[in-house]
Amino acid sequence: MNKVFFGIALLVLTGCGTSRDYTPAADASGEQIFSTACTECHKPVSANVAMALSEKTANKDALIKKFQTGSMRMPAFKNIQGESANRLADYILANSQVNK
Repeated sequence: MNKVFFGIALLVLTGCGTSRDYTPAADASGEQIFSTACTECHKPVSANVAMALSEKTANKDALIKKFQTGSMRMPAFKNIQGESANRLADYILANSQVNK
């Protein structure tokens, strides 16, 4: 049983913890970037809510750092830079709910 659990956990962490080479088009909107880069793991909460954010990550700088560096379960998207990073962060902030 423990070997099965460990194997499943390893697959989950490996699949979502690696770097991604996605580079958005220069004119891609935040919604387009989110749809391409994020929805594989982050399914919309509802028709009007893209994500649920913690208070800690509900600001532009924290979001940009999070998607550029990743975390244990989230891959790093190092190629989302500059205006593309700003558009993605703005889209997430405008279309998310903050959990308190």
